[in-house]
Amino acid sequence: MRSKTIRIAGLGVPHDYRTSLVPLIIEHLGYRIQWASALSADLVIYGSFYDVNAPRLRWLPRAWRQKAARWVDMVDQQLSKRKIPPVTLFHTAENLRQDQIKADFAISHDLDIDSDRHFRLPYWMEMIDWSHEGLVGNRNPRYGELLKLERLQAPLGGQFLKRAQKAVLITSHLQEPRATCLLALQELMPVDGMGPYFNKDIKHHHTSNFLKKEILKEYAFNLCPENGMYPGYVTEKIPEAFAAGCLPITFVDESVNRDFNPKAFMNLAPMLGNNFEQLEGLLKLKDRLEDYANQPLVIGSPNTVGLQNFLGFIAASATC
Repeated sequence: MRSKTIRIAGLGVPHDYRTSLVPLIIEHLGYRIQWASALSADLVIYGSFYDVNAPRLRWLPRAWRQKAARWVDMVDQQLSKRKIPPVTLFHTAENLRQDQIKADFAISHDLDIDSDRHFRLPYWMEMIDWSHEGLVGNRNPRYGELLKLERLQAPLGGQFLKRAQKAVLITSHLQEPRATCLLALQELMPVDGMGPYFNKDIKHHHTSNFLKKEILKEYAFNLCPENGMYPGYVTEKIPEAFAAGCLPITFVDESVNRDFNPKAFMNLAPMLGNNFEQLEGLLKLKDRLEDYANQPLVIGSPNTVGLQNFLGFIAASATC
């Protein structure tokens, strides 16, 4: 059967978006993607970086934001002149709400959105090896490999107890809650720092010259707080630590229990109110650590069936 062509434009998407899971699935559904300008696209995908006024982008120099805003205004004006508008999709892997950018459809972290126009796709699922479903081609370059579901579905195991009983934090910043988490953990064990924040020769994480999995295998614990707190916002940090054989120590909204087994990692967020009083007992008692070692991170069998159906409807709508 001959593939049907779909013209797609990506606006404000990450630089490696074309090799990510969403385009991969669209191709898997039998479409041949032709990357095009927004003026000729059947489907326009807006990414997190299209909204230049989003809080997470306010660190950009004002001149850059102003230049980007002028470009966004120009694109929006040109799109408004089209006789037949394209189908639009807002896809964010960041801590942004599903309606941050106006679009026909949305993919985000947000939980319990009662709409057939929205699909929840936490970013960690984009880092899974889905080759058993026939999906081949997505990548996880910073970690060094895609994450195997069977590894996440198995207990951590006692090997992490034989490692050096210290933690590592890999980060480009120490904004809260990371600074508070680091101070709390440093009172109980050594914590090594890696990444752009600790090594100013590293411009950003894409040029770190190390694979995350190679760093993590040297430690028993990975301090891996999320960048922000919001129900449903769960990235790759916890499963990458677990896959590398570390016990994840994170700071995340408690709805993370909808994605992962809470007995398989430490969440510092509920401990904040009593100044992390119970953390020492969790880290210093061998029986408690063994309890963590006996737990899988993922319970059940995640799959991409729902996402494939969602993207299939979008692609059909865009090419009808």
